[in-house]
Amino acid sequence: QVQLVESGGGLVQAGGSLRLSCAASGGTFTWYEMGWFRQAPGKERESVARISGSGSNTYYADSVKGRFTISRDNAKNTVYLQMNSLKPDDTAVYYCAARHMWSGEYGYWGQGTQVTVSS
Repeated sequence: QVQLVESGGGLVQAGGSLRLSCAASGGTFTWYEMGWFRQAPGKERESVARISGSGSNTYYADSVKGRFTISRDNAKNTVYLQMNSLKPDDTAVYYCAARHMWSGEYGYWGQGTQVTVSS
């Protein structure tokens, strides 16, 4: 059973930066693709970024391309989301999730961390 704990959220002004961290435990970290998702009030949850187990492949939603960077440190069992040039539309609860390499879906989720961007 994989446990995920996010940290790093907070309040920031538009144009600012935040770095989210997600520490994983309970599994072989490199066997899992890791993803960041977000959900704003009244909206559906959306995928923000994903990274393969080795870290060699990444995916970004169009809305964050060029501003957000996902990375992972497999020695520390941690995945990061560096968020730059933040906009008020980025305000949401951000969730870290893990998908086992043999699974078709993300089966493990963190508790979420709030990111609020003021204008």
